Amino acid sequence: MPKKFVFIGAGSLDFTRELIRDILTFEAFKDAELHLVDIDPVRLEYARKGVQRIVDAGGYPAKVFTTIERQEALPGADGVLITILQGGVEVWRTDIEIPKKYGVDVCVGDTRSAAGIFRFLRTAPVMLEIIRDCEKYCPQAVVLNYTNPMAMLIKYLKESTSINVTGLCHSVQGTAMMLAGWLEESIDDIDYCCIGINHQAFYIKYAKKSGEDLYPALREAIKKPEIYHEEMVRNDMFKHLGYYTTESSGHVSEYNWWYRKRQDLIEKYTKGGTGWNNGEYGAILQEYLDREGSWEAEYNEWLIDGDLDLEKGEEYASNIFNAIFGDHTPFDFNGNVLNDNYITNIKQRACVEVPVKADQDGIAPIGVNTLPDHLAILVNLSAGIEDLAVKAVIEKDPEMVVRAIMMDPLCSAVLSLEEIRKMVKDMFAANRQYLTYFDEEDINKI
Repeated sequence: MPKKFVFIGAGSLDFTRELIRDILTFEAFKDAELHLVDIDPVRLEYARKGVQRIVDAGGYPAKVFTTIERQEALPGADGVLITILQGGVEVWRTDIEIPKKYGVDVCVGDTRSAAGIFRFLRTAPVMLEIIRDCEKYCPQAVVLNYTNPMAMLIKYLKESTSINVTGLCHSVQGTAMMLAGWLEESIDDIDYCCIGINHQAFYIKYAKKSGEDLYPALREAIKKPEIYHEEMVRNDMFKHLGYYTTESSGHVSEYNWWYRKRQDLIEKYTKGGTGWNNGEYGAILQEYLDREGSWEAEYNEWLIDGDLDLEKGEEYASNIFNAIFGDHTPFDFNGNVLNDNYITNIKQRACVEVPVKADQDGIAPIGVNTLPDHLAILVNLSAGIEDLAVKAVIEKDPEMVVRAIMMDPLCSAVLSLEEIRKMVKDMFAANRQYLTYFDEEDINKI
């Protein structure tokens, strides 16, 4: 019987077609039912055309279906993938622009700090509705989430539902491959262990499978200007903290006190880099805005004669599905789960990103690990803030949101407590239509 996959947020056009391309490379899924769901009918139709092009090019017997109502697609699903953006670019930009008005310079704003927390506040109720529908229509499905902010969403959903949801991010394998390239090593020869929280995990081991520690070679490699400038923030952190972190320089520059609290530091560490995300103010938002008027023409060009590679990519999702309900080949990866002593010195029941194994019995963490003490201080702070933001949503308490942001390293390095309170009040006002679950009177008391 064909396996059934549901893609919620299929209007994430590039990501959807990459995930489906990967799924169809597995023998067990070549005849799959591929159900695409998106609230935007225009983007949904483009998603259908793109997926159908992949199906036709591969000669697969898979069938493609579309709907704007997820309840029509979910019954009997084996796998569900979630890639949504709640509210769109126009409200996302306020996450970036309001903090900037107060002096908080943000590059991405999708994970933590004030911007990441407000993205979570908008997204949490919608994600809960999606997962409640999964509980109702496909309770045995394997649900994989790619939507940010990953840690807060997974924590919230795990605390609020019983569904089997796991969070995925490509930064762990992506960084591992980047480092291997710098060292002129094959990733197939690398053995690593990476633990922490999403977008703030660290390789506590990065070695050859023969046992040779590769960190000494990496310390030498980052002395080369062409390597140092590719990831200036991350390389500086590695130089001082001794362990490499998973997320791009632009992302990680937001998660601490060191790089964005003064203009001279912003100039030093985010200007002139050669990597994909160096840390420029509002960089990813600007990419979205730049494509607002051109994405349709660009996608049509790809549909007509754009490059089409049917080889499997590096995302984990298809391997996970194959391990659980395909040919059952076990697959090890890093997933986002609630901490049950998987990292001994990180807050229990925080959402952590740790090594896990997928097989026919499901998804389970592998082993017990400990972060170096200094890294645990940084990670525990972020985890504690995230847990407080989740509690704010569960208890519908806007004052708790204020206090979570007061603890944020970047905001607290730049602003006073009173300034943070004023900024948060402005952000609530900008997001009001999405945050109706907070009482208006409580918001006015901020």
